[in-house]
Amino acid sequence: MEESSGFRLSAECLDEPPNSRVFVVLGKDTGEALIRERFAPFGDIQNIWLLRDKRTNESRGIAFIKFARSSQACRAMEEMHGRSLAPDTKPIKVFIAQSRASGSHRDVEDEELTRIFVMIPKSYTEEDLREKFKMYGDIEYCSIIKNKTTGESKGLGYVRYLKPSQAARAIEECDRSYRAILAEPKNKSSESFEHEYYSNNTKQEPRGNTLLFCGQPEFCSFEKNESKMQESVSKRLSVVSRLPFVQEQLFALFDLVPGLEYCDVQRDPHTNSGYAVIQYSTAASAIYAKYKLHGFEYPPGNRLTVIFLEDGSDSSDLIRKMATQLVTAHVSSVLRNNNAVVQQYRTPPAFGGISGSQLLQPQTDAILPPHKKKVPPDTCVKERLFILFHPHPLPVNVLEDVFCRFGHLIKVYLVAGKNVGYAKFADRASASDAITALHGKVVNGVRLKVRLADSPTEESNKRQRTY
Repeated sequence: MEESSGFRLSAECLDEPPNSRVFVVLGKDTGEALIRERFAPFGDIQNIWLLRDKRTNESRGIAFIKFARSSQACRAMEEMHGRSLAPDTKPIKVFIAQSRASGSHRDVEDEELTRIFVMIPKSYTEEDLREKFKMYGDIEYCSIIKNKTTGESKGLGYVRYLKPSQAARAIEECDRSYRAILAEPKNKSSESFEHEYYSNNTKQEPRGNTLLFCGQPEFCSFEKNESKMQESVSKRLSVVSRLPFVQEQLFALFDLVPGLEYCDVQRDPHTNSGYAVIQYSTAASAIYAKYKLHGFEYPPGNRLTVIFLEDGSDSSDLIRKMATQLVTAHVSSVLRNNNAVVQQYRTPPAFGGISGSQLLQPQTDAILPPHKKKVPPDTCVKERLFILFHPHPLPVNVLEDVFCRFGHLIKVYLVAGKNVGYAKFADRASASDAITALHGKVVNGVRLKVRLADSPTEESNKRQRTY
């Protein structure tokens, strides 16, 4: 890696303040001058690094940009991700770069960048908390941590913003007495981490983010933990596709992660499917490649399956191992969805009406109106809603039960292999009511994000996501 600017920041300065660097995937012919010109409007740029191949000195099409403030880096990500730096060039990808202790990059949808944890007076209500922090941006929700026995406030709370730059600005500009930090993700032991932060009164570095590359301090720290992981992972990966691979193309794809040693492409003559064995120089590289490329569509519409292959195994085990894991994953997914449906219904609702054998109401913190009939499937679509699920999709029958209550529902459907779905409405007001009632709410243990969907024209022009 070459440093493009005239001075080098120390490793400690890279993460000060946290989340103040962006990771950019761009064209290999892009120079520092153009990068600086396009990113300078977002704030004070302290340094720019362009990664180059050690042998040829050619650009890898990757850059790091260090800003003076976290909010500047976040706004650069929000504004520049998916845009082109110059006419007739491909759109770039922009992420927040990880801190040295972190293990993955963060994008604009990541909760770790939009939810902050604060210390507040015990007398504060959620409305008080919202009133104090709304000046920094659009708030999705506020919550106060309470004693489970007494119901009294513990003097701690969360504020979730719609954009990472808003959360960063709140941390930078709010009164120091709130001692605001980025919250740990909900699936981790966030409360214990944050309580320790405040009780010890020591500075904990909020979790940051980035892709991992040799020459960057975070990649080195990632490799230090490699020995702890090698019991369950290896340096070798097996890749399966329903379409045959082209050796040069697959090599170029996996070579995006440093340390690729070889790529051995095979083909099943009976099914025309593609198989390959990939080996990296370190387990850290293999772990990252699997994390980023498993499920990646290459070419678009053809999802890759990437799994670890134990060191020392011969290629005769490849098909058996991949088939076993694929079947297991598929069966688990089917059972999970079917069990959820059985718990809600004996039979699915008939078209135009509601099943009389419905057993349970959806468990939700949203206020749901009474059931309404669906409209005929050939009704003109006036509005489409985009639905994002966390941690997994809800069954279609449950979604229909929830969304039909707002009236004029035509259809609800899921996108295969993704945690997203769509709802079609014949009336814009009904769709708007659904967004208001359901966005940010939890249904049967699944949190929903509900927003207006892009028009079909806009969707067709979007590039395939590669992260």
